Amino acid sequence: MQQSLDVSQEQFKALLDRSSQIVLDLFENLQERKGYHDFPQSEVEAWFDEALPAKGMPFDALLDEVKTKVLDTATGNLGPNMYAYVMAGGTQVSIVAEKLAATINQNLGKWHLGHASNEIEKRLAQWIGQALAYADHAAGVMVSGGSAANLAGLTVARNIFFARLQIRKKGLFGMKPFTVYASKEVHGCVDKSLELLGVGSDQLRKIACNADFTINIAALKAQIEQDKAQGYLPFCIVGTAGSVNTGAVDDMNALADIAQAEKMWFHIDGAYGGLVGMLETKKHLYQGIERADSVALDFHKWLYQPFEAGCLLVKDWATLKNAYFKKADYLDSSSAEGSKRVDFNEHYFQLSRNSKALKAWMSIKAYGMDAIKAMIQKDIDLAEFLADEVEKAADFRLKARSDMAIACFQYTGGETDEELIIALNKALIPALEKDGRVFIMSTKLNGEFVIRACLINHRKTEATTLHLLEVIRKVGQGILSNIKDKYTTNA
Repeated sequence: MQQSLDVSQEQFKALLDRSSQIVLDLFENLQERKGYHDFPQSEVEAWFDEALPAKGMPFDALLDEVKTKVLDTATGNLGPNMYAYVMAGGTQVSIVAEKLAATINQNLGKWHLGHASNEIEKRLAQWIGQALAYADHAAGVMVSGGSAANLAGLTVARNIFFARLQIRKKGLFGMKPFTVYASKEVHGCVDKSLELLGVGSDQLRKIACNADFTINIAALKAQIEQDKAQGYLPFCIVGTAGSVNTGAVDDMNALADIAQAEKMWFHIDGAYGGLVGMLETKKHLYQGIERADSVALDFHKWLYQPFEAGCLLVKDWATLKNAYFKKADYLDSSSAEGSKRVDFNEHYFQLSRNSKALKAWMSIKAYGMDAIKAMIQKDIDLAEFLADEVEKAADFRLKARSDMAIACFQYTGGETDEELIIALNKALIPALEKDGRVFIMSTKLNGEFVIRACLINHRKTEATTLHLLEVIRKVGQGILSNIKDKYTTNA
């Protein structure tokens, strides 16, 4: 009878060595690595169309299959040719950290199940709170990403704000509807969070934006007054610290003033741009962050961590515990009373939690925060470089600059007909995906279709940025004549 799933030390070493070599191979010629590999869904599905294996296969053969089907076909998050969504490149130290964390396989729901990793997570939250000038002794919990961090923040807001009404026990039954406020640029996860929390997206007031895509303070005040007059209870303001479309940062002091005057909770969605507030060149945009009750962050963006690495910060541990604690005999921690021990299951929803903090902590220790901030500034400067190159080019036009590594533009091919330009750009996105040399997506600004480039990757350079424009130009030229023919025929 087989006693264990383990192999010998020699065989295990061979497995680790081979897997390490595969990782090293991925870093060869990284600058030329494709942004996307275009395969039909049906083909990818067919790669894995097999019956449940009853017998195992040799490790080498398994690694060959994973390399061929998974790693060699992966989107180019690692390299510099990924411009879609918000994808950082990860760090080499984080790769090692993930392997080490998986090896000890700890559950961070309870302090004594992973004491060192637990203290690392606490320390990481404190470091980031200090780096952002949010709080010297911030409390924080690592989550899957920005969406989960915003859900956690709004959960804390609801449970603390309505504690006097025993909302955790009684729920929302019979309560006066309460309203949440954010700009029209707010991330969609806030809608979903309010749906999950039973508040309902109908109670999310999306406020008009200024020309720079920040929330219009006068419109916000007017909406709050209107809601109060109609019997609603204004509950929470969500400030955006870096919108995903343009990187816009709301006026945090102005929002904090309103929240304070109206006795509302003030939450900041800093999942995209919150960590940019560490930079001396951008601190002026983040004045007032210290007045927020909660802040959602994403370390797999500006800290260049691999997925997953979200974080929620609040001012103190009591806030988290009051929002989440539920007594259970099998989780009793009374024997630890009097110590500074934090059991995360008492301060967040999850009981089973892996170590998401080790990779970020190791990266900060290995590189130093000064080097990480320099990379953030470099990416922001590259976005400015891209915007400048777009403005100089006769066949592109810039639609929006950003304070944080986003540029929105259109490829015109030198044309002036607006309908033709929009049709050309809509055709470009799938054509570029099929081409695969770069991976980039679109968005809409004030209802207008634009190409959106996000430059968050410490491996990007001016050369790779120019490569993006050249690929767009070549692919665009290849489809422009066909688009023009269609418009000429319809004219």
